[in-house]
Formats: sequence, C-alpha cells, structure tokens
Amino acid sequence: MPQPIPLPRLVPVPPADPPYDEQPRTTGSLALAPQPVRERRPLAIGTSGSIPNERRLRGLGQALAEILAGRRPPETIQDRMSERAYTELIRAGKMIETPRAPMVGVPHVQSPRPGAVEMCLLVHCGPRSRALAIRLEKFGAQWLITDFETA
Repeated sequence: MPQPIPLPRLVPVPPADPPYDEQPRTTGSLALAPQPVRERRPLAIGTSGSIPNERRLRGLGQALAEILAGRRPPETIQDRMSERAYTELIRAGKMIETPRAPMVGVPHVQSPRPGAVEMCLLVHCGPRSRALAIRLEKFGAQWLITDFETA
C-alpha cells in the first residue's frame, strides 16, 4: 500500500506596503542609480526647504536595506553618505539575512534639530522583519547619511 503524499505547508506572507503612486516599484540597482561625482545633486527637499521628502527618504532606506542584505553594492549610495558612515557600512558587510529581497515600509521621520533628520523604517525580509534607523545631516545643500543601525 503506497504512503500518502503530504500536502505542502502554507505559510502566511506579511503584507508589504503598497508603492507610492508616483514611484514605480523597482528592486536591485534600478531603485537608486548612482550619480557621477561631477553631477552630484542633493536629495530632493520638501516644501519647507529643510527636510528631504518622504519618497526620497524611503528610496534611500530601501537602498541601504538592500546593501545590508547583500543584494546591492555599497558604491551605489557612496555619494549620499559621509566618509565615516560609508567606512562603517563597508566594515559591517551583510547584516540582514533574508531569503528574498527586503522591502521597507513607510519611514517614521523626526527632526531633532535644524539640519538633522532621523528616520526609522521597518524592513520586511521574510518571516522576520527588522528595524533600520538612519540619521542624515545637512552639509551645505546636500543631505548625507552620517549614521545607521539595524536590529
């Protein structure tokens, strides 16, 4: 008598935040292409002129999450990081273990002082989500990542 074949186990998948209407859903190196140094532009500034807009912050968080998951080369955001933060990123290497590409949620943004922005993002990366905290500071007209942490 043949043994019964077990049915596949179904596992619920956590919902990912829907993409913004004005932002196409992209992954990998298409999500944030590097800019040549001679044409370096600052992040788009919000209407108040002091804080980068949420769409750019989310894209930057997505790129950093992909780098920390080993799915994107760090050079793609080198011009958006301070030298110390970039060195720390290279030293950190792969910090997020994930069976699929990570997807970040909506950033929670605050400005502790003028010229500084801190944001926290939930990174959906399979059965276990992670948190990613990023600090940006304004240097002239450009916002740069000066610190990041994941848990």
